[in-house]
Amino acid sequence: MLAWALVDPRFRDAENALRPQVGLAFAMAAALGAVALTWAGHLRKSGLWLAVAIVGQAVTLQLIRAGPIVAYQHYVPLGQLPSGPNALLIGWLGLQTVLVMGGVARRWTPIRTWLGRSFRPWQLVAIGMLFALGSATLSRPMVNYATELVLATYIQLLALATILLAVWAIPEPALESGRLAGLGRLGLGQDTPEADRALVDRFVLVAAAFTLVVSLALALLSYQRHPHVPDEVAYLIQAHTFAAGKLWLPPPPVLGGFSVDLLYFGADKVYSIFPPGWPAILALGVLVRAPWIVNPVLAALNVVLAYVLLGRLYDRRTARMGAVLLACSPWSLFLAMSFMAHQFTLTCALIAALGVLVCRASGHARWAWLAGGAMGVISLVRPLDALAVALLLGLWSIGLGGKRLSIGAITGMIAAALGGGLVNLWYNRALTGVARVFPVMEYFDASYGPKTNALGFGPERGVGWSGLDPLPGHGVVDVIVNANFNIFATNIELFGWATGSLLLVLLVVFSKRMLRSDRLLLTSALAVIGIHSFYWFSGGPDFGARYWYLILVPCIGLTARGATLLSDLVVTRSAHQRVVLGVLTLSAIALVTFVPWRAIDKYHHYRGMRPGITALARHAGFGRSLVLIQGKRHPDYHSAAVYNSLDWEADGPVYAWERTPEVRDSILAHYADRPIWRVAGPSRTSGGYQVIQGPVRAEELEPIPPTP
Repeated sequence: MLAWALVDPRFRDAENALRPQVGLAFAMAAALGAVALTWAGHLRKSGLWLAVAIVGQAVTLQLIRAGPIVAYQHYVPLGQLPSGPNALLIGWLGLQTVLVMGGVARRWTPIRTWLGRSFRPWQLVAIGMLFALGSATLSRPMVNYATELVLATYIQLLALATILLAVWAIPEPALESGRLAGLGRLGLGQDTPEADRALVDRFVLVAAAFTLVVSLALALLSYQRHPHVPDEVAYLIQAHTFAAGKLWLPPPPVLGGFSVDLLYFGADKVYSIFPPGWPAILALGVLVRAPWIVNPVLAALNVVLAYVLLGRLYDRRTARMGAVLLACSPWSLFLAMSFMAHQFTLTCALIAALGVLVCRASGHARWAWLAGGAMGVISLVRPLDALAVALLLGLWSIGLGGKRLSIGAITGMIAAALGGGLVNLWYNRALTGVARVFPVMEYFDASYGPKTNALGFGPERGVGWSGLDPLPGHGVVDVIVNANFNIFATNIELFGWATGSLLLVLLVVFSKRMLRSDRLLLTSALAVIGIHSFYWFSGGPDFGARYWYLILVPCIGLTARGATLLSDLVVTRSAHQRVVLGVLTLSAIALVTFVPWRAIDKYHHYRGMRPGITALARHAGFGRSLVLIQGKRHPDYHSAAVYNSLDWEADGPVYAWERTPEVRDSILAHYADRPIWRVAGPSRTSGGYQVIQGPVRAEELEPIPPTP
């Protein structure tokens, strides 16, 4: 159905109207399937509750305003809930509330007894407060935020109670025989000997293959193998440059007509402002003419690496649960469909962590060299993430949380890590002329002013993106606001659960039963969060809390551990299987509700970016021509500029931005021998690219229409 929704002409012609209905229809089909599969046996009641949970999450998603724009999602204001189609959605939530209250009332005594036996009052208060605070993000005025917080918390509690009733309704015989008992055979219901814990087996390979297939499908159907964020445009141009054996491009003939965000246009060279590590890997995809497959492959590899890492920190049961959670994580899947650098950063961080752990266990220094090399590569991708990883693994290496590595191993790790730093210095000098000046700092200082992009605190930090960085400068309040943005995004995107994604993490943190491995993962997450608090920008709403992406595996591990802890607290014969089924059910529902909704509602033509210029070029026969793009730099010109040749005089079409009459005249003078096409961009047409004129001569061009 997702494929149909994204390729059917009726959807393309009226996509804004059909986006919500398609997501809801997909969920309704899944709910009917759940009822049909369970109707004939003892699972009928559980199947009905499962259908209620599926429809419930789908309905709540229709009450959220997200869309393909740069903004954090919010629920519809309370005043608009009783009107129009929203009234029907609220009616369903009212019916679900009545059903759930009736079900909980019949089981309230054992629930209350279990809560009182398992938790102290302060633990319940702490978990409840953070459970609520992660359900919504800041908005103005504050009264809107307060009311949304209440509504979002209520919806999370309703979803939690529905899942509880669905799992509780499974009869004991069904858990001891048949397919449900197969959880034990998969290794999710039993522990295994320590010698087998970190082995990569068919189960994990299937989980990795699932990630690969889903992320490739999303890249094809939702993202359309096309960059949507300005960072991705710069990465791809940089990757094409590297694939051609170059570090930079020559300046274009008219700077204003070829302006691309996050490219630095110097006197004698043009280059991306980003470090070289990720574009070098992306260039491998460029060489095989499929850069869009690089991140899906890395995401699948990360499932395997995370399983091996968690297998060394916990038992095999927890590691397998972690692999399943990571394979189904919308945060991972949507970043995997993109051209962003975060999947590769995570790959290197996992290799580095495994190198230290294996070196500690075996004593072989070569693993420390591997860890250091991986840290060095991270410095070539995201230097701030490299700082967090170096700090954590440095402390691990000197004995924090386990045995200290040998002096030789530590020395080798440091030497290998410094190699990446030296490459950065060489690259900086080649581009900016000064080894210590990074292109990104050169760009921001020139475009926005000195220190606007520097780490630390002060009134000069930031570039004035009021919707994403609401306060000027960077101070303590900004740290709190950014943390609110990212905690909310993590709670939503980590698993896409209707209950919120952080509940089991909170259970571990406040349980007073934390293991050493729990503390290691929690410390790792807090270190990433703490280091990024010195940066003025939260990362925005693109792909969740992407600046915090290295907390993904710690959150996965703590969630898997939380499932084990919860099953230990529920002292019944089938407790573990019920908890496992609850977790798997939440992820399965997210895959049939949240993932299609997010793929259709947000990331399809995200930020107005569309890949249609190449198809239009083939259809119209642009050939060796000058194509003037009308509209904004992003998305109109960016969506075309990424397909420009590295040679400004190439025989194919040259895409230029018809920015102003003066810029256009300069472009026409340089390309006087080419036929001219004028094309309106997506922001002008509210759809795909459209030819306005062409092919024509310069004197036949019409005046530039005013920008909306």
